[in-house]
Amino acid sequence: MPVAVTGSIATDHLMTFPGRFAEQFVEGQMENVSLSFLVDDLVQHRGGAGANMAYGLGLLGLAPVLVGAVGSDFAEYDSWLSRHGVDTGSVHWSELKHTARFVCTTDASNNQIASFYSGAMSEAGGIELGPVADRVGEFDLVVVGPNDPTAMVRHTDECRQRGYRFAADPSQQLAWADGEMIRDLVDGADLLFTNEYESHLLQQKTGWDEREVLARVGTWITTRAADGVLVRQAGAEPISVIAVPETKPVEPTGGGDALRAGFIAGRMWGLDLERATQLGSAVATAAVEVIGTQEYDLPKQSFLERFADAFGADAADEVAPHLP
Repeated sequence: MPVAVTGSIATDHLMTFPGRFAEQFVEGQMENVSLSFLVDDLVQHRGGAGANMAYGLGLLGLAPVLVGAVGSDFAEYDSWLSRHGVDTGSVHWSELKHTARFVCTTDASNNQIASFYSGAMSEAGGIELGPVADRVGEFDLVVVGPNDPTAMVRHTDECRQRGYRFAADPSQQLAWADGEMIRDLVDGADLLFTNEYESHLLQQKTGWDEREVLARVGTWITTRAADGVLVRQAGAEPISVIAVPETKPVEPTGGGDALRAGFIAGRMWGLDLERATQLGSAVATAAVEVIGTQEYDLPKQSFLERFADAFGADAADEVAPHLP
């Protein structure tokens, strides 16, 4: 039974600022900000949260079905994803707009300033999940990732109507969505993904406290950067998993998407929550050690050696049979 990943598909334009953004701010003048940062470099990569998650799942052998909207400039990107195990047969191609673009600058403290042009993503709200399931078979899970707001609401409602298990990953869309929309996106989710800041923002906007959120979702996974991952379920002790230590310079863009891919793959393989979270942590570290959200690879032997160093030989032995 396939995993469908709905969400943004974009090209990333990533820049690095050698200083710190905070040093450029003038106290008392935040309402009149006019800043320009001289960056060291510019790289362009394939990205978008939906495509990033699908890429990770493809590397792990799950053959995910990507659902989103792109422009006529998507042909080369389409080939890339297909070569890495992603089913792109249900991606909508716009006749009028370019593929979405993400422009992000990261400073020396790994703070980020970013802009996002939605482009063809604005047409994702016209995609229905039913015909996708007719083509590939009933879904085991539908990931509702950050996307055009209309699409996120439509996919969530359709999952409820058709009885598909779904993972809610509102991510950066929490910043502007109101409480009513966020409650609609989260309520009934089998999985809920947030980072630590988003977890507080979600509670603030919905008016739900932690207990109330956990009463409405199956499992709440919260990423905490260097502090690892916190996994919570109603009536159970929280699970805390370390972040796998990095051995190379870190570019944080896409780390959360990679963690989601690893966690979901682990659960699809039947691993328990702790082991699946460990797998997500390891995949995330591999992703952030390269520039670009889909430039990492997961060579089986070296990945397992590193996994064993972080979580023990028994944990690696449990994961090993599932890796392609």
